[in-house]
Amino acid sequence: MMALWQSFVELVYEIIPWFDGSIAAVLIILIKAIALVMPLMLVVAYFTYAERKVIGYMQLRIGPNRVGPKGWLQPIADALKLMTKEIIFPTKANIYLFLLAPILAIAPAIAVWAVIPFDEGIYVANLDISLLYVLAIGSIGVYGIILAGWASNSKYPLLGALRSASLLVSYEIVIGFALVTVVMIAGSVNLNDIVMAQKGSIMHWYWVPLFPMMIIFFISALVETNRAPFDVVEGESEIVGGTHVEYSGMTFAVFFLAEYANMILMAVLAVIMFFGGWHSPFEGIPYMESAFAWVPGIIWLLAKTSFFMFLYLWVRATFPRFRYDQIMRLSWKVFLPWTIAWIFVVALMTQLKVGPWF
Repeated sequence: MMALWQSFVELVYEIIPWFDGSIAAVLIILIKAIALVMPLMLVVAYFTYAERKVIGYMQLRIGPNRVGPKGWLQPIADALKLMTKEIIFPTKANIYLFLLAPILAIAPAIAVWAVIPFDEGIYVANLDISLLYVLAIGSIGVYGIILAGWASNSKYPLLGALRSASLLVSYEIVIGFALVTVVMIAGSVNLNDIVMAQKGSIMHWYWVPLFPMMIIFFISALVETNRAPFDVVEGESEIVGGTHVEYSGMTFAVFFLAEYANMILMAVLAVIMFFGGWHSPFEGIPYMESAFAWVPGIIWLLAKTSFFMFLYLWVRATFPRFRYDQIMRLSWKVFLPWTIAWIFVVALMTQLKVGPWF
C-alpha cells in the first residue's frame, strides 16, 4: 500500500512540475484531506446505524429494519431528513454565535485527524509533537458546546454548557496524565514513534505495563465525548437535551457528527497508545506471523478500533447514567490520584528496566 501511494505521489509531481513542485505538494495535501474526511463521515454515519442495531439486539429488539435491506439505508435517510429540516433560531438568541458554535465543534473534530497514522507512512502530516497537537486541538471542541449553551439564551443549554466546561477541566487532566505514562515509556510525543516502539509482539504493547491507565483513559474518553453513562451534558431526564435543545436541522446534525467523530478518534487513540497501532497481534509468533503477513497494517488498526467502538455501545446498553457529582468525584478523588501514582510506578519500572518495554 505504501509503495502504491509513493508511486502516485511521484506521478502527481511529474504531471504538475510548476513552481518547484509546491502546487503539487498542496494538491497532495488536499487529496489526503479528502481521502480522510469522506470515509470518516461515512464511518460516522454507519456507526450510528451499528449503535442502534447492536443496542437493539442487546435489548431483544431488531433495531432499524425498514429503510433498505436490513435497514442499511437508515443513516442516509436520517441525513436527508436533517438536511431538509428548517433551522429555527430562538427569538432572543445571538444568531452569529448560535451558528458559529456547531462550526467550532466540527472543525477540531476533523482537524485532529491530520496527524493520526493509519499505517507506516500513511498520514496527512507527521508532526514531531503530534500527541500534543491532538490534545490541544481536541480540547478546542468544548468551546463549541459552551458557545452553543450561551448563544441559545435558554436555561437548559446553559446548564449543559456549564457541566461540559467543568467536566472538560476535570478529565483533560486525567487523560493528560494517563498519556504521560505512554510518553515516558516510548520516549517521544510523535504518534508514529509511539506505535513503532510497540513493535515485536502483543506483549510489547503498552496495555501490559499500563493496564490501569488504559482503563482510566477509556472511561475518561466516555466522559470527554459525552457518552452514556456519563452523558450529563445532554441528560434528557434532567436538562431536556442540554446544549442541543434549541438546535434543529443541519446545525443539530453537525453537533452529532462532531460527537461521533470524537468517539472514533478516542477509539483510534486508545489503539495507538496501548494496543500497538497498526502492528499485527501475531507478530513474533512462529507460523502465525507469516500466515497473517499479507494483512495490511491499516486493517489491523481498524479491527482494533472497531473493538473499542463496540465497547462504547456495550457500556451504553449496560449502565444507567451517573449523577453529575459522582462523575466529578470519580475524576478528582479516584482517577487523578491513580494516574499520578502510576507515573511514579512507570518511573520505577524505567529505572529497573522491567520487561521488554523499557
